[in-house]
Amino acid sequence: MGNYSYRKPKVAYLCMEFGLHESFPIYSGGLGILAGDILKAAKDLDLPMVGVGILWKEGYTNQFIDENNNPYDCAQEYSRDHLVDTGVDVKLSIRGEEVTCKVWKTEEFENVPLYLLDTGFQGSDYAWMTRQLYHGQPEDRVAAEMILGIGGVRALRALGIDVDIFHLNEGHAVFSGFELIREKTRMGIGFQDAWEECRQQVVFTTHTPVMAGNEEHDHGLLNYMGAYNGLQFQQVVAIGGEPFNMTVAGLRLSNTANGVSQLHGMTARSMWRGNEGTSPIIGITNGVHQTTWQHPQIKQIHQTQGNLWKPHMMAKRKLVNYIEDTTGVRLDVDNLIIGFARRAAAYKRIGLIFHHPEIIEPLLQERTVQLVFSGKAHPQDHVGKQVIRNLMKMVKKFPDSIVFLENYNMEIGRLLTSGCDVWLNTPQRPLEASGTSGMKAAMNGVLNLSVLDGWWPECCIHGDNGWQVSGGYEGPGQTLVDASSLYEVLLTDVIPTYYDDRKRWVEMMRASIDMALHRFTSARMLTEYYNILYQPPTTLKSIKHQIYNAKSIQGMGWIENGSITEVMDVHQPSQL
Repeated sequence: MGNYSYRKPKVAYLCMEFGLHESFPIYSGGLGILAGDILKAAKDLDLPMVGVGILWKEGYTNQFIDENNNPYDCAQEYSRDHLVDTGVDVKLSIRGEEVTCKVWKTEEFENVPLYLLDTGFQGSDYAWMTRQLYHGQPEDRVAAEMILGIGGVRALRALGIDVDIFHLNEGHAVFSGFELIREKTRMGIGFQDAWEECRQQVVFTTHTPVMAGNEEHDHGLLNYMGAYNGLQFQQVVAIGGEPFNMTVAGLRLSNTANGVSQLHGMTARSMWRGNEGTSPIIGITNGVHQTTWQHPQIKQIHQTQGNLWKPHMMAKRKLVNYIEDTTGVRLDVDNLIIGFARRAAAYKRIGLIFHHPEIIEPLLQERTVQLVFSGKAHPQDHVGKQVIRNLMKMVKKFPDSIVFLENYNMEIGRLLTSGCDVWLNTPQRPLEASGTSGMKAAMNGVLNLSVLDGWWPECCIHGDNGWQVSGGYEGPGQTLVDASSLYEVLLTDVIPTYYDDRKRWVEMMRASIDMALHRFTSARMLTEYYNILYQPPTTLKSIKHQIYNAKSIQGMGWIENGSITEVMDVHQPSQL
């Protein structure tokens, strides 16, 4: 495990996707963007971390809209010029066949080293295993997860990288625990002891608050694919249950786990409470990388206490010009623009703002309100694609005041989260784990108008740094309650302030930026990871127990201002 008394732990961050830049599309959405921001923050803070992922040959998907308003998908092509061949390859057995994975590295995006495993190289018979992110049949999925987990550990060994902590970002990486156990049993250590030693090296982040979204696999498939990796059926059942649940496995293979906001930590504890032998789940709220997501002119004017309206309008004009160039629609730069951009999924309730046409349609007709949407549905998510089709009907009905930007990516995300006036978020509470797009918007003075879900309950001061929609109601009729509240806030607060009280609007922008920079950066998040999540279980057993219990009871605010960065200096982890 290494000597923690004299150095910070070396961390390997394993994730199925990494969003470092739009030119390198091996990410699908929030999970990958978070992973990319973490690697950049680690570089900024000079922290000992490496990333481990997969080099996807076709990326995730390019998604466009045809003449009948149907989303369609095609492969993403991208340059590999920024990749360095490490000269290392690793082998693992999949379906009884020896599969070779090449290992590439990139540090081209101001990130700590990211190592990517690849079976799509010339001459390989197994290119299908790393062809496209989150695509294909269950066999494809398990093969990729074996490459990430088992292959990832073997790649680190082959590269000579000595790791103290394996951070598994979501359940996709849990087969790394199987490899760590296999290493120890080959040294003559019994299974139970090997499992316990593995747990001392592993931490786990869970993201999905929808039970159906937590991946499960049939044991027959796992055994056929070779995912057991030398373990016995009953041993694998003990880790992940029957059927094998990847999240339960992650919780049983780790010493500590975290949800990605304080509310999500509570939700996750409730979801997994009945599973014995799982690690405690604390809340460490996500953050975003300031350099990547904050508009440089907004950053400069904010630092010098200048008038934020000027750089805001600069960013807004850039967005309006991009919209005109790509859609032919010219929005009115002086009128209110509300943005909504995220994965197309039913629980996100992208159409909530249209719930009462008699209220919203006159505002759209007069262009008092202009709406900009963007997002992708998973290629195999028919419900998500129907969400987009329904939205396109509204775009056709109000072509001068509603636009949809196709093929959502990091570039479009930067334009929207800096150029809109308001950022709308209307998920069905408590199904939004975090919602980092709202943090990016807040960092640019784009005011959040959001349901109290994910990160927003931790910081929202209604009318000061943004606005809340309803009071955190959950239960029957939630959509009706939230829609009524949304219209009330829009009509009585947002619209009058924007058009009639510029001074107050700019004050709110400054309060929003102050809040985001103080509490929702990836630097703060990563500091909490090193101060708490990555510390040895024996060293931090007491404080982790306090955090777990306090947040179980109180939900939020265990530490003043929602920050745990004061626990200890990240550069002196031996102080506690």
